[in-house]
Amino acid sequence: MLKILLSNDDGVNAPGIQTLAAALRQYYHVQVIAPDRNRSGASNALTLDKPLKIQTLINGDLAVQEGTPTDCVYIGVNKVVRPRPDIVVSGINCGPNLGDDVIYSGTVAAATEGRHLGLPSIAVSLDGETHYESAAKVTCDILALLQKNPLRAGNILNINVPDIPYEEIKGIKVTRCGSRHAASEVYSLEDPKGNTLYWLGPVGEIRDASPGTDFEAVQNGYVSITPLQVDLTAYKAHSLVEEWLEKSGVSVK
Repeated sequence: MLKILLSNDDGVNAPGIQTLAAALRQYYHVQVIAPDRNRSGASNALTLDKPLKIQTLINGDLAVQEGTPTDCVYIGVNKVVRPRPDIVVSGINCGPNLGDDVIYSGTVAAATEGRHLGLPSIAVSLDGETHYESAAKVTCDILALLQKNPLRAGNILNINVPDIPYEEIKGIKVTRCGSRHAASEVYSLEDPKGNTLYWLGPVGEIRDASPGTDFEAVQNGYVSITPLQVDLTAYKAHSLVEEWLEKSGVSVK
């Protein structure tokens, strides 16, 4: 039986991860290990300045106290989850992880850590907060496909599901990341002691939702699957940087 490590960034008791856990347990062995609270936007952060404690909940789920999604997968794969999992699944996230969102997303980061540790990994997000069952069924469908015909690409699959009933989903599209305009809102307020408090504002508006993007697929009722890679090297810029250095009098060997 496939052994799944299931994590997220919304917290161990979030409806997304609990809905997905219930669906996956019908077919697979599932161990939930997730932050004890919402850690959305944590990206790939690791906790290095203090030890971490794990609480075992009454249903057997593991809550990492003050941990990040990456902490959860790192500890789970390397120490806590035994037998060792076969795959890391992260989600279901409340809200999409489309375009530039993947840079900040703790959901995607949990899957990225799984890939770092040599495991196939998928991240699943719902473009809303209603039809978690749809995203859970899509995840089960994808896992069944992976079991039947393993994917050897070595990438992270970032899956975004439209927030509609499962029966209304039009299909699946393989996409590229679109983009958003840069976020710029910061809200401030003075507390009773005269200290200024700051809140980060919402994400930027969509900039690129052209055909072939993850935004376009989800907006039109399709599941978006975007293969992501860990290697951030801009290979097309190699020669440009070398030429720039040489023009600046720097020898490039």
